[in-house]
Amino acid sequence: MNTSRQVEVAVLIGRFQPFHNGHASLLRLALDTAAKVVIVIGSSFHARSTKNPFTWQERATMIAETLPESERGRVSYIAMRDYYDDTRWTAAVCKQVELHASAARHIALIGHFKDASSYYLHRFPQWHLIAVDEALDVDALSINATSIRKVLFEAENIDVSLAVIDQHVPLCIRQYLRAWSLLPHYAALASEHAQLMAYKATWSGAPYPPVFSTADAVVKADEHVLLIQRGGFPGKGLWALPGGFIEQDERVIQAAIRELREETKLAVLTSTLENALLDVKVFDHPGRSQRGRTITHAHFFDLKTEYFPDVEGADDAATASWVPIANLRAMEEHFFDDHFHILDCFLGLTINDA
Repeated sequence: MNTSRQVEVAVLIGRFQPFHNGHASLLRLALDTAAKVVIVIGSSFHARSTKNPFTWQERATMIAETLPESERGRVSYIAMRDYYDDTRWTAAVCKQVELHASAARHIALIGHFKDASSYYLHRFPQWHLIAVDEALDVDALSINATSIRKVLFEAENIDVSLAVIDQHVPLCIRQYLRAWSLLPHYAALASEHAQLMAYKATWSGAPYPPVFSTADAVVKADEHVLLIQRGGFPGKGLWALPGGFIEQDERVIQAAIRELREETKLAVLTSTLENALLDVKVFDHPGRSQRGRTITHAHFFDLKTEYFPDVEGADDAATASWVPIANLRAMEEHFFDDHFHILDCFLGLTINDA
């Protein structure tokens, strides 16, 4: 290839949860391709979970630690949230890369088609795609971050975990993970991982992977929305929308209202809620829930009142509160699953971002 003479900026997109040798191979190709590298860190601004245990800042630090001092200045980082909307996500990535490489005329996208999740590499036709199959030994990219996280959270001793992944992550990353495991959130995530595995095991005897249906409620009153804090697994303590699984004998709207009442004891008549319903949207991204394939129907109710009906946390909710819409952006990293993005869809919280 002769792209290194033409390309001014190389873009590398990934979640890096955590950064491993496969990622390092891609980064080395990016650095060999262009003088400037822009790394897009996906799944940023999530609450910590077993799928997203590291903040985007922690991941940027990990990546920087693998580079010699002389090369760190060539790399910049973009924190990119999951919009669960391919068109919007692509536009946001393009906008941010252009800001980081405003004078560049030739941009390359470095990537590896590992599985169906790599389809995003085809969403940037204006950039020159360099697939690693053309330039690297793909055996270096057979490492799976999901498996690494599984090892980290399942071994009873962190030294055992680090020994198992020794050949798959750079030395400085192993040292980083050892120190990170001493922080309080490691134990909480390991516990949640065990509960998730037990939960999934209860469905292991099904003839095919289950698909769950849920209903959620977005209730607005006087520029506030009604939220709960989860009282138990999964996502204990995180902010969420009132909602839950649809029962066999009810319609979706009935499930939304039932769960709303069970979790918040909202002091509003059912007829009032039905008249306040403005919109219903389906959120079906395959990765939106760690518990498995879960499709939710989110109902947007606008009470159009200047007072707040009484609420009280109950059932699965530790608390129920009316939260100012103006405060939601600052709470993004404390929401369960994709609930911030459901709110964003109805309320336009990030409309000026991309």
